[in-house]
Amino acid sequence: MRRWRISVIALAVLFCFSSFVPAHPRQNRASGREQEILRIQQLIQEHDLDNAHLALAAAAKQYPTDEGFDNLLGIVEAQQGNHLAAEKSFRRAIARAPKFTGAYLNLGRLYQENTAADPQARRKALDVYGRVLEYEAANAEANYQSAALFLQLGQYEKSLAHISRLLGEQRKSAQTISIQCADYAGLGNHQATDDAAARLMAAPDISEPDAQQALLGLLPGKRDDLIVSLLESLQSRQQLTPGLFEALGLTYERMDRLPEARATLEKSFVDGKSSSALLMELARIAHLQKDYQGALGYLAHARDLEPRKASLHYYFGVVCVDLSLIAEARNSFEKAVQLEPQNPDYNYAMGAASAFRHDPAEAVPYFEKYLKLKPQDPRGKLAMGAALFRAKDYQHALPWLKQSAGIPAIAARAHYYLGAIALEQGQLEEAFVELQEALKAKPDFTDALAELGQYYLKRRNYQQAEKQIQLALQIEPDHYAANFYLLMLYTRTKDARERAQAKRFDELKELMAEKTQEFLRIVEVRPFESP
Repeated sequence: MRRWRISVIALAVLFCFSSFVPAHPRQNRASGREQEILRIQQLIQEHDLDNAHLALAAAAKQYPTDEGFDNLLGIVEAQQGNHLAAEKSFRRAIARAPKFTGAYLNLGRLYQENTAADPQARRKALDVYGRVLEYEAANAEANYQSAALFLQLGQYEKSLAHISRLLGEQRKSAQTISIQCADYAGLGNHQATDDAAARLMAAPDISEPDAQQALLGLLPGKRDDLIVSLLESLQSRQQLTPGLFEALGLTYERMDRLPEARATLEKSFVDGKSSSALLMELARIAHLQKDYQGALGYLAHARDLEPRKASLHYYFGVVCVDLSLIAEARNSFEKAVQLEPQNPDYNYAMGAASAFRHDPAEAVPYFEKYLKLKPQDPRGKLAMGAALFRAKDYQHALPWLKQSAGIPAIAARAHYYLGAIALEQGQLEEAFVELQEALKAKPDFTDALAELGQYYLKRRNYQQAEKQIQLALQIEPDHYAANFYLLMLYTRTKDARERAQAKRFDELKELMAEKTQEFLRIVEVRPFESP
């Protein structure tokens, strides 16, 4: 049995030479014909395809109805990449000799090599192997390839049925065990999967294709434990290929073994060449590790590889938010929106970043677009109200915020904004009610606590003002507004702590804490794993 992953170019020649020498079902031909077949076979083995093609053209004139030469011609055409011509040649050989097993197997393998271009290729290959099994039920190659194909299609029971037809020694090979392991995993047979995996790892002939084949069932069967054991076992014997390094790294990630995942995925780069998809995975892992600089590095590389891929610009912006690089975040979100203007999440992020420009009203068109694309998402209504609040357009902000206040998931922040507007407009009683509603929904809401402190400052109730401000600072020591209000309090009351608080507040201004903290709270761009 030969692996289906080996190219049809190499395998077809082996089929021809090992399964039917001299490439013909009948044995009573003249020695001249046999010598010509051997000569052409030699040319194929030496990859002298041009001369093999010329020799076959000459043979066709001498033996115009000979299926053996049709089969050889199909092999040459397959090696030259002429799949359609090769298919015609193999079918012509089969038409002339309906039980020409070698031509059937070559045709089946040709289809298997063409699965990327032809969605029906696997079904065609199964049909071809099925025709062989109609007259030769124990044919090892046809059964093995049928089992492999049914595994790829997720038809695990049919795959196992073909494996059961193989002889004892054939069933002991690693490539056969790998199919059994995958099938049992796909069927959810835990114990049988464990047993097959143990036999596979102990098999002396295990190799990369066996591991890849086992993954076809282990992955959908969610047997990450066995994937790690299998690939680590194989790695102890040989260097893993980039594809298997990637599979192992992704499995580590699913198991929350992030340092191992990151180190393993980096090994999957081929000769220093990386893909944006792989870099994205590395960025995701770095982000989970809170290594934002590392994540940004991976994403920057990915953007260089695919500058027209909007999601990479979006995620770059998300990580910039984590690093408080607000201007860079907005530039990245803007690029994402330019590339995919109808993506709601990109518009939302762009609106959120624009709300912190010199003119916060720049955010409004993006939130309008978001609301049009996702009218049922309450987040958009709150974001619109927040942007208009920052633009001091209270008249237009109020309707959005009042709508948001009726939605439990976002009510606390909506009440906070309504309270802040009331304070700005001198409506102190209304402000108090709104801020109390915000704190009722979220008692540790630092923004609302700080604004309640301002409310008491306006009421000249300095004792209560300090109490609320200190509560906010206990939760978030660097809260910009709370520190500002505390400075105001100390200044008004001529408190001896005023100088120290002034110094503290100047430090916060230098760190731009207000932009950082408020941006992260209010923007709430989609998590790194979305969209």
